[in-house]
Amino acid sequence: MSSATIVSLPDQSTARIPKDNFITRENGILSWLLTGDHKRIAILYLISITFFFAIGGALAGLIRLELLTPQSDLMATDTYNKVFTMHGVVMIFLFLVPSVPATLGNFLIPIMIGAKDLALPKVNLLSWYLYMAGGILVLYTMITGGVDTGWTFTTPLSTHYVNTNVLSTGLAIFIAGFSSIFTGLNFIVTIHKMRAPGMTWFRMPLFVWANYAASILMVLGTPVLAIAIVLVALERTVGIGVFDPAKGGDPLLFQHLFWFYSHPAVYIMILPGMGVISEVISTFSRKRVFGYTAVAFSSVAIAIFGFFVWEHHMFIMGVSNYSTLVFSLLTMLVAVPSAIKIFNWAFTLYKGSITFETPMLYAFGFMGLFTIGGLTGVFLGTTGTDIHLTETYFIVAHFHYVMVGGMLMAFLGGLHFWWPKMTGRMYPESLSKIAAVTAFIGFNVTFMPQFILGYLGMPRRYAAYPPEFQVLNVLSTAGATVLGMGFLLPVLYFAWSLKYGAIAGNNPWQATGLEWQVQSPPLTENFTQLPIMDHEAYDYEWLAKREADTATTTV
Repeated sequence: MSSATIVSLPDQSTARIPKDNFITRENGILSWLLTGDHKRIAILYLISITFFFAIGGALAGLIRLELLTPQSDLMATDTYNKVFTMHGVVMIFLFLVPSVPATLGNFLIPIMIGAKDLALPKVNLLSWYLYMAGGILVLYTMITGGVDTGWTFTTPLSTHYVNTNVLSTGLAIFIAGFSSIFTGLNFIVTIHKMRAPGMTWFRMPLFVWANYAASILMVLGTPVLAIAIVLVALERTVGIGVFDPAKGGDPLLFQHLFWFYSHPAVYIMILPGMGVISEVISTFSRKRVFGYTAVAFSSVAIAIFGFFVWEHHMFIMGVSNYSTLVFSLLTMLVAVPSAIKIFNWAFTLYKGSITFETPMLYAFGFMGLFTIGGLTGVFLGTTGTDIHLTETYFIVAHFHYVMVGGMLMAFLGGLHFWWPKMTGRMYPESLSKIAAVTAFIGFNVTFMPQFILGYLGMPRRYAAYPPEFQVLNVLSTAGATVLGMGFLLPVLYFAWSLKYGAIAGNNPWQATGLEWQVQSPPLTENFTQLPIMDHEAYDYEWLAKREADTATTTV
């Protein structure tokens, strides 16, 4: 039997959920709140992130309801400003940034590389508490009147306008940022120092590579945002002139600091999702990812290039024509490693034994929507078209195709893929496929009209608009209703599956990763013995031989 085998697979027809796992051991609430187990911390993150996603989704619903009619008749314009600001803050800093790394990454990375936990378990728990502290401060801001600067906190709105809760929101993001830094640091140390024997860099799953690259961005980029927030707070409270031209400051400096973090933050959000897609496509096409090494290095390339394109957010802000030209070129170059992933996934599918389980449907959705988001980004990275499209609904549509269409599809695909491993239970396959298709259709009906609205010149962040734009806005709101149903269904059947779902067994997808060779849910310590990695990642010939050896041993 192969030395990489951890435990033998039980007969799936008679399998039961083992009692000695991370869920059942020490079930008291206090044991969860003081846990050092990376899997329990991942579950805590999953519950918290789902809660904040529901809040952000409700705020999005209010925005779409307001835009049903051309007049600002549902809420006052300043209230509308606060609603779209809080929607952005909640969705970006409390959902999109931590969604895959803090949940799936936390749960899976140690098991995938053969470790018993993350390198710094107490720091991992601290990361969750910092995240919750930031989330509670955001809720406090909402209850006490909200903030209306937009999620970008553009100066001088954030430094001189007094009737807004900029300080509490900035403090919330500052604290949540340290949660990201600690998580990224934990992943980097774990991947470098705790890989099992034989787990070389080029035997690691691509999910680990993607989270490693995202962790570099977290550790290097997030402190810049923290510095920008501190400077805004100092200018607002003490009156120093960092961004105020009247005191010798420069408002463009804030834009440089903010976007130096916030564009790489796009890749903090999307890179782990790309790692999910690599795992799903390989499993359901029964092939090793085409060009494994190129896909692995493309994750690192995206992380590196991500730090050199921030100024394409500033083409209409008075920057020089020379820097505009340079950053436009760099923006085009950053598309190359992303295109490598798309093409290599397509070649992986070519002549594969493809099956269409729910995770695969989400993977196809990711590939389609992310590609549309990437291609429309070309128009925003090109100076001539960006001048016309900036501050219109074209940007809203582009951003949501990349982040919601891409990241959320990947997150849901990963959650469906690893749910049997996390809980030991299966979900209803037919209903989950309906949810995936519903979300895909609802998303396109919601955001495709916004490309047209932006092209026609409808500005974003306004509660009122010319009547000729109403038809497309009504269509967008109708799509948002369908999209909401696509997101609600998984919450319902995942909760149902915890008690009534069929027993999953250890490896329901017949995948090759180490996480699929341990029991479901995993042991508290992950492994009964130290694993030894003696085969390449996504080696389905090894899996077939292993299963044959197991069957022979059983007989």
